[in-house]
Amino acid sequence: MNYGFLKVASAIPQAQVADCMSNIQDIKRQMDEADRQHVSIVCFPELSVTGYTCADLFSQQLLLENAQKALQWLLDHNKDSQVVGIVGMPIAVGHALLNAAVVIQGERILGIVPKTYLPNYKEFYEQRWFASADDVAETDISLCNQQVTVSRHQLFSLTAENPASVGPQEAVKFGIELCEDLWSPIPPSSTLALDGADLIFNLSATNELIAKNQYLHSLIAQQSARCIAAYVYSSCGFGESTQDLVYGGNALIYENGKLLAQSQRFSLTPQLIVADLDIECLRHERRVNTTFTCTARNEAGGMPLIQTCNCRHEDDSLHLDRWVNPHPFIPTGKELDKRCEEIFDIQVMSLAKRIVHTHAKTVVVGISGGLDSTLALLVCIRTMDKLQRSRKDIVGVTMPGFGTTDRTYHNAVALMNELGISVREISIREACLQHFSDIGHDPQDHDVTYENAQARERTQILMDVANQTGGFVIGTGDLSELALGWCTYNADHMSNYSVNCSIPKTLVRHLVRWSALTLFSGHTQAILLDVIDTPISPELTPADAEGNIQQKTEDLVGPYELHDFFLYHFLRNGFQPSKIFFLACHAFCGAQQYDDIEGINEPVGRYDKETILHWLTTFCRRFFTQQFKRSCLPDGPKVGSVSLSPRGDWRMPSDATSAEWLHECETIKI
Repeated sequence: MNYGFLKVASAIPQAQVADCMSNIQDIKRQMDEADRQHVSIVCFPELSVTGYTCADLFSQQLLLENAQKALQWLLDHNKDSQVVGIVGMPIAVGHALLNAAVVIQGERILGIVPKTYLPNYKEFYEQRWFASADDVAETDISLCNQQVTVSRHQLFSLTAENPASVGPQEAVKFGIELCEDLWSPIPPSSTLALDGADLIFNLSATNELIAKNQYLHSLIAQQSARCIAAYVYSSCGFGESTQDLVYGGNALIYENGKLLAQSQRFSLTPQLIVADLDIECLRHERRVNTTFTCTARNEAGGMPLIQTCNCRHEDDSLHLDRWVNPHPFIPTGKELDKRCEEIFDIQVMSLAKRIVHTHAKTVVVGISGGLDSTLALLVCIRTMDKLQRSRKDIVGVTMPGFGTTDRTYHNAVALMNELGISVREISIREACLQHFSDIGHDPQDHDVTYENAQARERTQILMDVANQTGGFVIGTGDLSELALGWCTYNADHMSNYSVNCSIPKTLVRHLVRWSALTLFSGHTQAILLDVIDTPISPELTPADAEGNIQQKTEDLVGPYELHDFFLYHFLRNGFQPSKIFFLACHAFCGAQQYDDIEGINEPVGRYDKETILHWLTTFCRRFFTQQFKRSCLPDGPKVGSVSLSPRGDWRMPSDATSAEWLHECETIKI
């Protein structure tokens, strides 16, 4: 594996019912194509050697012998292949005939896994021809002049031999189940996953019925998520008998509930779908999910048989057959609207509870004309509306300072007036000048003291106004600022309740835009859209000669879309810098189609590798050095799967060193 990725494929050959040699030749062609695409494991449909719809022909000795001859032909012509292939065929064991998966690599047969649950209802009558795996004891048989183990409870271990591969070298384990096994109340894959299988292959023959495909997707998505595993599914297609049923050909690859690749249904030609599975990510999910570990202790099937095979030899390069979302916090398409509505509901419910619990007469929020304070204000508006309270109970305070521009000032005042809240304007200039005089600081020296004094003055004003009005202060800082420590300690870092604390900067923009286009119109909508277009800035240093924002956050600390990408994979997946860099290069400067999210006037950027590495190093350094700010955060709601709350989601010593992470950044080759 490179960076923890494993390339797999699901194949749908063109079947010829009862013509084993024709079928095996088509299987060989697809295995060759999988090899050409650097696939490690490829899965074929149930009974793909004979065809699934042979019916009573399965009792014919000639068909069984021809199936073995076809398999022998494949082994003879497969000597130089590195691909692990999983094919379906009938296997005679003593007095029983099994519907089985045969695992091969090169000229070796690695093992045989029989089907456990045989349908015997409606249109399926497999029990007429086949015995269940439960009816046959685990045994070794002779197949194609090789001694092979037949057992449903065995795992196959893919062992890496290439020292040049980047990332974890622990063997990848996979298990197998067949068709109806998945539809059972407790699928064999559940036990296989608990026993250590990182991925499951399913050889299937599912017919097409109205709405059945949608249910199938749901079933596989749920099983892959429940097992925290990858799930590779292959079901037979064109060429199978249509005497009573139609087989549309379904090849599906899921990873922990997410669809990575799928075939075209009802195709008349063979298909091969390929995807890169992130095995490292799956293992991280299992490690942090204590429920999975507990279930493995209580419900695992015991020590399975382990059959070993070798990973294909790879060079240092990895051609990723996988979409890497450059904005992992932001869903695409119609899901974005649903997500925005849900996030607002979570924020509103949390704030409503805090207001009711504290019997607050008001909520106080500082309005700067920027994205974060605008989102916080919108949350307050929706909360008061939900509580059926007057919007005048929201005290919006704009506090112009030395760096405030006309654009942000007018947007702040106009928005508060349009939304009908209580408005206060309190300049901080004179207070800060007095403070500079008190501490002996030259106001012409625009250093960190100059900046932080303004931030702390604003927080003091908000806290005092809250005391004055019987309310509490709403924090406006977001998740990205917390990750980078881009906030002033005991200033904008502090509040009584922080509604944006688990929302990344890239998502804040979409929430404000969704509100503008969905909930408002006219002048209010225009103001909100202009806020979105305003450069992100703390406005703590004076504007330029034309009155424009001079202090742009992303020029100083780096693009937020990069930092949010780093944060997601660092925190959510536990990836190391080298893998984050690899994924970022694929997402932002690779060959994949780049997503341009409609409605955002600032187009997302493309970055060269040097830029990505520079800001990744910045992220690693700042994330560690700024932990002390996160160790004493005010309360706030968790919205997504990534949060930095010290009370649950992220616990790290404030004096932890970043040396190892920075060292790895230094070793990354561009």
